[in-house]
Amino acid sequence: MTEAATDRHVVIVGASLAGTRTAQGLRAQGHTGPITLVGAEAELPYDRPPLSKKLLQGEWSESSVDGIRLATRAELEELGIELRLGTAAADLDPQARLVRLADGTTVRYDVLVIATGAAARPSPWLPESGVHQLRTLDDARAIAARLALGEPVVVVGGGFIGTEIAAAASGRGCAVTVVDPVPEPMARLVGPEIAGSLVELHRRNGVQTRFGVGVVGIEGKAGDLTVELDSGERLAASTAVVGIGSVPSTGWLAGSGLKLDNGVVTDRFLRAIGFDDVYAVGDVARWPHPGHGTDVRAEHWTNAGDQARYVATAVTQGAAAGYEPTDYVWSDQYDWKVNAFGRRDPAGHSVVVGDLQADGRVAVVHADASGAACGAVTVNWIRALNQARRLLAAGASAEDVVEAIRQLP
Repeated sequence: MTEAATDRHVVIVGASLAGTRTAQGLRAQGHTGPITLVGAEAELPYDRPPLSKKLLQGEWSESSVDGIRLATRAELEELGIELRLGTAAADLDPQARLVRLADGTTVRYDVLVIATGAAARPSPWLPESGVHQLRTLDDARAIAARLALGEPVVVVGGGFIGTEIAAAASGRGCAVTVVDPVPEPMARLVGPEIAGSLVELHRRNGVQTRFGVGVVGIEGKAGDLTVELDSGERLAASTAVVGIGSVPSTGWLAGSGLKLDNGVVTDRFLRAIGFDDVYAVGDVARWPHPGHGTDVRAEHWTNAGDQARYVATAVTQGAAAGYEPTDYVWSDQYDWKVNAFGRRDPAGHSVVVGDLQADGRVAVVHADASGAACGAVTVNWIRALNQARRLLAAGASAEDVVEAIRQLP
């Protein structure tokens, strides 16, 4: 690692969770130099997971938005963090240590932290109006206004975001259909052992599914859309929400000389390859995962916060060891709580403990090829989640994790 210093000017591009927590973490670690936080949105930094959860489930109010702010303006000013909100970064010159902003101004840095996250993969279907995607607070406001009408909604994409939006729309009285070209999209999220139970949960709440078929077109306008499937079926909708993945926000880095490959490629210390004074954190970072043996870009809330803390420490104190990820993600599906951490090893096996139908809770423990626990998924069972995480951190075998969970009351 390069020598740490607490008086350097740190510029953080991206007022995301990762960017904001990095700024706060720098001050907590004793950084005394200037900190500038640049954000494309004019909004004060906010938490994104609630956008597809509670903010869509009830009546929209700006007071509810205040509850997801990561910090107030006064709190950030008290920390001496200069805010440059409402202006996106447009270009980077790492040799000159200069960030150019979209308004034509420039910001010089001693240390740069890239935290620009990811954007929704653009919808290939662009009718006059009525098609929405969810990534920003403004996106959530627009979708909430449509759900409040109680009219039919088609959600394209059966991932966590899509199914959370479907649950919110159903709860608002909308007739909902979820479409995904994968025959069992839930299996990507929780594995085949319990994927069917999640699908049934949605169906019990009135959500229709069209899995194994793709969308070939969306025509019309808000209030009168037609979603055409490759099966020939045509779905009528008032609103369509497209959630087909994301792409890292690295366009502004083209020509910078940074290595870009599905994100900003970093070393194990989260430094951009070839640039010791440039770090990447959160959804935009692609780093060598010690457990996977390959480079990974993880769009996990916990990963963003963990990387922010790591980089804040690295900048102020240096870091002797590389970044170790938590690999934890969760989802709210109606009143079900889905939690997943670690990984599933294709060469290993998984064991199911509990029964969602009989007990209303379940855990799936993943073993790697050697039999060691490498991950787990739980539904409605926080004790099992905590037990599995503790034992996995201790290097326990999957057999021991399974037995410990079976002993839980």
